[in-house]
Amino acid sequence: MQASQTLSGMTLRDHLNELRKRLFIVVIAVVLASIAAFVYREYVMDFLLAPAHGFGGAPDDKPIYTEPAEMIGVTIKVSLMAGFVVALPIVLYQVIMFISPGLTRREKTYLFAFLPGLLLAFGLGVAFGYYVMFPPALSFLFSFGTETATPQIRIAPYINLITSLLFWVGLIFELPLVMFLLARLGVVSSRWLARYRRHAVVVAFIAGAIITPTPDPLNQALVALPIMVLYEVGIWLAKLAERLRRSVKAEKEAGAEEPAE
Repeated sequence: MQASQTLSGMTLRDHLNELRKRLFIVVIAVVLASIAAFVYREYVMDFLLAPAHGFGGAPDDKPIYTEPAEMIGVTIKVSLMAGFVVALPIVLYQVIMFISPGLTRREKTYLFAFLPGLLLAFGLGVAFGYYVMFPPALSFLFSFGTETATPQIRIAPYINLITSLLFWVGLIFELPLVMFLLARLGVVSSRWLARYRRHAVVVAFIAGAIITPTPDPLNQALVALPIMVLYEVGIWLAKLAERLRRSVKAEKEAGAEEPAE
């Protein structure tokens, strides 16, 4: 056996070639999806700007830009982000395929079954942020101090605000699945998670204060309360993961006890 050969039977050069192939597929997928997003940029921008309609004093209810290259920069950034989101299933699939030689058949099945849940949870988080959390946050931001100054929405800060907020809320909605995975791997237990429930409440409100762009307690609660609910869901999923671990362990022990023919 060569010194550079790994447990999966592949040499270091084989792994590097595999990595290069997977990266090439990922880049092509993101580039093609980004080009498509740039072609349909008007629909993408309309989607992102829809929550801001009715706010600000710009003509025709449109945001403004104050630098010559600001709009093209924002458009390229939005196209790349939209392309990455569209290509995310391909990206995750390529990551799983790259690490799959080091996994057992059961682990591969488990990981592929876990992938749609991650995408669905992220999508639910984005929808929650877009339809539930972002409109009241904007209402507070663009109604505060209007007796002193007239709000004028600038395109670049607005896009940075909504994309970062949607990303973090989408990420937070994956909390129960992450807790399930950690419990399935034996890293944490449902009893340990339940013991730190009070700490989770404090962390939820801190996260709400950081993620929410307003000091308004109502908008912060719109982030904190879902985190608390998701944490409770994660505890129940951790209990389910522990049952699965015990059942798999029992099957292995029963198979080991069977006499060989």
